[in-house]
Amino acid sequence: MAVNKLQGGKNLDGKLVVLMGGSGFVGTHVAQALLERGARLRIAARHPEQAFKLKPLANLGQLQFVRCDATNEQSIVRTIDGADTVVNLIGSFDGDLMQLMGEAAGVMARAATETGTSAFVQISAIAANADSEAEYSRAKALGEKLVRQQFPAATILRPSIIFGEDDNFLNMFGGLIRNFPVLPVFAPDAELQLLYVDDLAEAVANALGAPGKYGGKTYELGGPEKLTMLEINRRIADAQGRKRAFIEMPDTVSGMFAALPGTPMDTDQWTMLRQGNVVSGEFSGIEKLGITPRPLGLFLDRWMTRYQKRGRFTGKQYEPV
Repeated sequence: MAVNKLQGGKNLDGKLVVLMGGSGFVGTHVAQALLERGARLRIAARHPEQAFKLKPLANLGQLQFVRCDATNEQSIVRTIDGADTVVNLIGSFDGDLMQLMGEAAGVMARAATETGTSAFVQISAIAANADSEAEYSRAKALGEKLVRQQFPAATILRPSIIFGEDDNFLNMFGGLIRNFPVLPVFAPDAELQLLYVDDLAEAVANALGAPGKYGGKTYELGGPEKLTMLEINRRIADAQGRKRAFIEMPDTVSGMFAALPGTPMDTDQWTMLRQGNVVSGEFSGIEKLGITPRPLGLFLDRWMTRYQKRGRFTGKQYEPV
């Protein structure tokens, strides 16, 4: 497996990077990649305390936490003031999505332009589509449009579904497969090109470190393999050492289930899942950012240990000496 190269790492040393929405799953991994390159970080979020776990990784004065309301223009402007570069990581399936991921992105980009920041990275999604049935997809498309208008040199990254040891994707299915001998599979034939979260983090860091090379472009970021939802479920079961029966659900049934309140998947998520989540080839891929994406199989057996019958004590037993 090729080792990903740190591109433009020295260019980030001492630079102030604002991570909008930096307290979430993806944000904390991006923060780690940037801290390793010597950047100073301002973690901005509605609940920045959720990122306090990053404190041991930073040197004195390298990390700052700011409470920011992405629906409030003044709050955004104050947060970005003084930044060298900005990364917008905000993504949500709750609230006013068009404002949170659409209008707010444009406000951030305008503030970044007015304060003279050198680079802006917008985390969008492969699913971004102004004509989509899913509000999430339409909101991401609006965010791309407004960012490009306000900060033409921005780098737009469109990742596929992101996986990691602490994600909400693999762990949701991991828990379901552990607890139930028979499970329904929604959109069993839908293809996904899962992207490792640390590969996305390195892509962000590379884009920030070399804005002259990557600015003004859009990249689609997918993993090295395409897997169907049924294949992903089977791989998770195998990694847990469990035999499970999977029932392939027709779209009409799974769509009605997603529309019910309190289910693990809402209608937007179901709509995008049914459409699949793979790179289109319309834009440059992750390799153009200097990243060799890593496959799910490199990590899955180790991460599923906690879901096995005896946890870390599963496997070969040794006689006491």
